[in-house]
Amino acid sequence: MLDGRRHMSRQDLRNIAIVAHVDHGKTTLVDFILRQTGSFRDNEVVAERVMDSNDLEKERGITILAKNTSVRYKGVKINIVDTPGHSDFGGEVERTLMMADGALLLVDAAEGPLPQTRFVLSKCLERGFPIIVVVNKIDRGDARPHEVLSEVFDLFCDLEAGDKQMDFATVYAVAKHGLAKRELEDEAKDLTPLLDTILERIPGPSGDADGPLQMIVCNTTHDDYVGRLAVGRIVRGTLRSAKELLILGEKSNTKGYVKKLFIYEGLKRVAVESASAGEVVAVAGIDDVTIGDTICDLEHPEALARIVVEEPTIKMKFGVNTSTFAGKAKSSKFLTSRHLKDRLEKETLKNLAIRVEPTESPETFVVLGRGELQLAILVETMRREGYEMQLSNPEVITKEIDGQTMEPVELVVVDVPDTFVGIVTERLSTRRGRMVKMTNPGFGRARLEFRVPSRGLIGFRGEFLTATRGTGLLNTMFDGWTEWGGPMMRRLTGALVSDRVGVSTPYAMHHLQPRGQFFLVPGTEVYEGMIVGEHNKNNDADINIVREKKLSNVRNHGKDENVMLASPRILTIETAMEWIDNDELVEVTPDAVRVRKKVLAINRRERREDAIAEAQEVE
Repeated sequence: MLDGRRHMSRQDLRNIAIVAHVDHGKTTLVDFILRQTGSFRDNEVVAERVMDSNDLEKERGITILAKNTSVRYKGVKINIVDTPGHSDFGGEVERTLMMADGALLLVDAAEGPLPQTRFVLSKCLERGFPIIVVVNKIDRGDARPHEVLSEVFDLFCDLEAGDKQMDFATVYAVAKHGLAKRELEDEAKDLTPLLDTILERIPGPSGDADGPLQMIVCNTTHDDYVGRLAVGRIVRGTLRSAKELLILGEKSNTKGYVKKLFIYEGLKRVAVESASAGEVVAVAGIDDVTIGDTICDLEHPEALARIVVEEPTIKMKFGVNTSTFAGKAKSSKFLTSRHLKDRLEKETLKNLAIRVEPTESPETFVVLGRGELQLAILVETMRREGYEMQLSNPEVITKEIDGQTMEPVELVVVDVPDTFVGIVTERLSTRRGRMVKMTNPGFGRARLEFRVPSRGLIGFRGEFLTATRGTGLLNTMFDGWTEWGGPMMRRLTGALVSDRVGVSTPYAMHHLQPRGQFFLVPGTEVYEGMIVGEHNKNNDADINIVREKKLSNVRNHGKDENVMLASPRILTIETAMEWIDNDELVEVTPDAVRVRKKVLAINRRERREDAIAEAQEVE
């Protein structure tokens, strides 16, 4: 007979994860939960989306890293995990769900369930979580809460939820104003109905506080004062500070010593002497711990199941910068392959969705991830730390199934005004997309669903926004494997390539303007093989962008012609990764993002068509 204590649940604690598609209001909701439960002083200045503390998160307005916080309500402590909504950061969602016992599923009252809604809900249902559905943004002019709730119910049915899970609670909310209500007809004053529903529907964590210790490590972070912190949940037993423990790793076991033990109170970590089963804690003093490890007593080495995340779908080569301007940036600190290798391996320890593989060249590494945005965020983070590197174009990961080469395919959900349905359908069909569903919820917009090979979506987002004049919404989700469809042309236009080293001049750019669109402004340093613009035609053109006007002693009574230059298209890391083809690279330094040819010298470079055809052959 099992020990009865093992099934006792704590009524003074709740652990919840907030999950949703990107931009459906998760972090904003957490903001108001913290405000209304007294986590801040009345006169305290609080930033908007306070959980998005990372510089990149503040700049982009999205959550990249899952974070922990807690509030106290009616004598109960509620531990909250705020998760990312973008599909590229799905690995963050998968590992942090280990810390929760239930979930709040936010759904936009106008957009309804989208691909990432399906992904996060499936992960919650797999873990047997009770779900509270929060229909958010009910104040939108195009809100349709009843239809959206019906779509959510259909989604539960599609994912084969259990009978108890199908009986989910529903709360209607306006997160940006901190309002919630159980019925649409009710008057909303604050988030009390939501917090009450959490206490009623989410069970307290179960576990034997007196049994042998077991803690699963779900995250690692760094503190300036105490060093490396292992963040996780105590599954069984009681963890005490100043105690020697055993860390069960993937390959070997090591001993560790708990120097300090922290729990989360609001946005702060508070030091405590002990914490028992069900609590989310941060442990200082154990340096050799990684995500997925089990921390346990020396006398009872029992490992918990390791955290498993879904396979990566995209890969890209990171290499040492070999351009003419390598090492010239004042902010550059790390230039060698050893620096690059150490930094990428360090990333794999805290980000389970990233993998690093060696290549034949010791100066190049293959990095595998979930999507272009995830890899671009990694590159941007490294750039700000002082790293220089060069990147190949993103490629999909293929695999062999029954002797056939298979490639990943994605479900693409497009929300566009009715007038752009034709152009979007045409653009996706050229990328081997196949429409599987079309609905028109009203308000002058249509929703289309396509199955498109992942290769066809690389570089499509920018083209899509241009085609829909910025009014379209594009969401994707991995949808299985299909047979390899052969080579696919990435870009229809060629490149304008500088044929010499120098500084770009307005005079030269003015005369070259009819040949394409530039990526730089006058006065920018260039080198041979550096791409300075996009050619109007499908072939590459080597140009002299540093040519100056010849001056003479003869006076001219006429006026010099005014130089009028069109605004250049300045490439970011993401747009550069999307734009380049197989024979090109992105050069990233702390001071600049440039695009270049793999072979810099003009007399050694192949024609664009030949180089691409050779690179596109499936190995």
